[in-house]
Amino acid sequence: MTVVIVVCGVLLAVGAVCAVIRAERGPSMLDRTVALDIVVTTLTAAGALFAAVERRTDIVPILVVLSLVGFVGSVTIARFASVEPEGEGRVRTPEEVAADSAEALRLEELAEAAAHPRPGEPAEPALPAPPAPPQPDDATGDVR
Repeated sequence: MTVVIVVCGVLLAVGAVCAVIRAERGPSMLDRTVALDIVVTTLTAAGALFAAVERRTDIVPILVVLSLVGFVGSVTIARFASVEPEGEGRVRTPEEVAADSAEALRLEELAEAAAHPRPGEPAEPALPAPPAPPQPDDATGDVR
């Protein structure tokens, strides 16, 4: 039994050290959050190991509170760290989906037509003529 307790303690210590190293190195805030969540979980497991070895049931409420604190902390950080891309935060209506599909199809057809013009048609679509410059009024000289 003592060997099992020692092996569990060593594994918990190694896991906590690896998690602290990961929290220190990063590179992102979410990596650090996961690492610190692992540290809290390791502390909870160490407390459970201690409670099992000493046969103490009065530590269980402390373990539950520690688990809840770790969970709420991780969820809170994940909630504020997540960034939703534009337009991804809501469900689109069928009309919006159909409009997006029609627009994509129209753009695809325009790209195809520009890539392969028909014989006798200009390769580039004709641009509208620029507006005529303003002409001065003959009587007053003001620009119309």
